[in-house]
Amino acid sequence: MDISVVIPLFNEEESLPELFEKIKQVMTDHSFSFEVIFINDGSTDGSWQVIEKLQASHKEVKGIKFRRNYGKSPALYCGFERAQGNVVITMDADLQDNPNEIPELYQMIVEKGYDLVSGWKKVRHDSTLAKNIPSKIYNATARKITGIQLHDMNCGLKAYKNEVIKHIEVYGEMHRYIPYLAKNAGFCTIGEKVVEHQKRKYGTSKFGLSRFVNGYLDLLSLWFLSKFGRKPMHFFGLGGSLMFLLGLLAVVVVGASKLYAIFEGVRAPLVTSSPYFYLALVAMILGTQLFLTGFLAEIISRNSSERNDYKIEKEI
Repeated sequence: MDISVVIPLFNEEESLPELFEKIKQVMTDHSFSFEVIFINDGSTDGSWQVIEKLQASHKEVKGIKFRRNYGKSPALYCGFERAQGNVVITMDADLQDNPNEIPELYQMIVEKGYDLVSGWKKVRHDSTLAKNIPSKIYNATARKITGIQLHDMNCGLKAYKNEVIKHIEVYGEMHRYIPYLAKNAGFCTIGEKVVEHQKRKYGTSKFGLSRFVNGYLDLLSLWFLSKFGRKPMHFFGLGGSLMFLLGLLAVVVVGASKLYAIFEGVRAPLVTSSPYFYLALVAMILGTQLFLTGFLAEIISRNSSERNDYKIEKEI
C-alpha cells in the first residue's frame, strides 16, 4: 500500500464526507493505493455513524471508536499501530488541511529520502494577536531546545516513512513533538513544506490557549526524558550528591569552629544558634532525598509500564 492517512477527530460529523471525497479524488488522480483511518476520539455527535456509512461504501475506510475522549496523541498512537502504507500522512478532520498537499508530501518521503516532513502553514486565516505571539514564542523555544529547525512544530499535516511511526511512542500530549520523538529514535532527516491553510468550514476549534502552557510543560518533560529517561540517576544522583556534600562541608565548618573555640578557651555561641547549621541540615536532607529519588527512578525505568492502554469500543 502506498499511503495511509491517519485522521484523529472529535465532533466533526459535517466535514468527514467532504474530507474523504477530497482525499479519494487526490488518490485516484495519482493512482495511489491507500487507506484512511478515522479515529473517533469520544465524539458526542454523529461522527461515528458517518464513519460507518463511509466504510460501508468504501473499502479504503477504517475506523476506531474510543469509549471516551483521550486526546490527539492516543488517537495517533492507535492509528499508527494499524497503518500499513509505505508513507503515513496525518491530517486534521476539520478541512483546514488540504488533501492536495498529499502527492508532494509523498514525493518528499519516497523520492527525496526524508524520514519525516512537517507542514508549515505560513499564511493562516485564523491568526489573532493572542494566538500568533504565543505560537511564535512556543515554536522558537521548541527549535532552541530540540535543535530541529521547523517553523510550525505542531502542524497536524505531516508525512512519515512507515518505519518512523512504528519506532516512536506517542503518548500524553506528545503529538506536538513527534519530530523530536523521531529525532530521538534516530530518524534525523526531517524536512518542512509550506502548505495551504484553509478556513474552518464547519464547527469550532477544539483547542484553547491552554495548549501553549501544556506545550511548554510537555517540551520540558520530553527534553528531560530524552536526556535522562534511561539514566535518571545521572541527574538526581549527581544533584543530590553535590547538595549532600555541600551540607556536610558546612556542618564540618560549623563544628570545627566550635571545637576551635573550646580548645582556645574562648566562649563560643551554640552550634544550633548558627543559621549555617540549619542550612547545612536542609542541604543534607534534600541531597539524600534527591539521591533516593534517582535510585527509585532508576528502578522504575527498568520496568516497562503500559502507558498506552486505551479502551476501544468498536473497530471497523
